Amino acid sequence: MRVSADRDVCVGAGSCALTAPGVFDQDDDGLVDVLTPEPEPSQRPAGRQAGGLCPSGAVRIED
Repeated sequence: MRVSADRDVCVGAGSCALTAPGVFDQDDDGLVDVLTPEPEPSQRPAGRQAGGLCPSGAVRIED
């Protein structure tokens, strides 16, 4: 699994950082930061859920 995010599309909702705090964070402007682009197996369910919750579609999950 590989995680990426388009910061130009991010609206700063923070659902990714709240859902998968080991994978995502927010910078001082509230925009998504990917902390773990290749999450461990234990982080993957939360990472996938975060991708589904992103209201702007900024978070991408690839298998």
